[in-house]
Formats: sequence, C-alpha cells, structure tokens
Amino acid sequence: MAGNVKEFTDANWKSEVLDSTIPVVVDFWAPWCGPCRTLGPTIEKLATEYDGRVKIGKMNTDENMETPGSLRITAIPTVLVFQKGQEVDRLVGVNPETKFKAALDKLVAS
Repeated sequence: MAGNVKEFTDANWKSEVLDSTIPVVVDFWAPWCGPCRTLGPTIEKLATEYDGRVKIGKMNTDENMETPGSLRITAIPTVLVFQKGQEVDRLVGVNPETKFKAALDKLVAS
C-alpha cells in the first residue's frame, strides 16, 4: 500500500479496525476493478491528510473473502467508516473527495 494507506486483511481485521481507538476508513477493492483504481488516489490523499486522526486503508476482496462477506459488501468499491468498532457510514461507488471529508470531519470533530 502507498504512503499512509494501511493494508487490512481478514487476519488483522479485529486488531486494526474493530479494536482501533481512532476512526477507521476501509476501502474494499480488487485489482481488476476500474472504478476501484479511480478511487485509489482519493484514498491515498485522505490517508495523508487525516494521518494520526483517522486510520485509512484498503482490503483486497479477492484475497480476503471472509470479512467483506460478513459485512454484506455486494459491490466494489465500497468504503466503510468505523468508529469504536461499529460501522457508522457506508459509501458505495466512486464518490467525490468532499463526500469522504464530510463524513470524516464529523468523526474527527466529535
């Protein structure tokens, strides 16, 4: 993963996402997914901008099938936002950076 973007897996899901003390953004993607690649630079930019305040990473749905299945991920890209181990927001498809920032700014301010 590039820069501040974490790599989430089925194996580290609990420790990295559910047990995190700061909000977590998870981009569910696959290498063959064109829209996922379009969203990539936005995720990387957010990871740099919110470094230390929000943990931002990606989960490859081809390599990790257990977690996306348990979260009812039916389309990619899907971005989930977690706070204190609970899903608080879900953005499906390629969304503008402003939409992600609005969701994150609510969490960071609270």
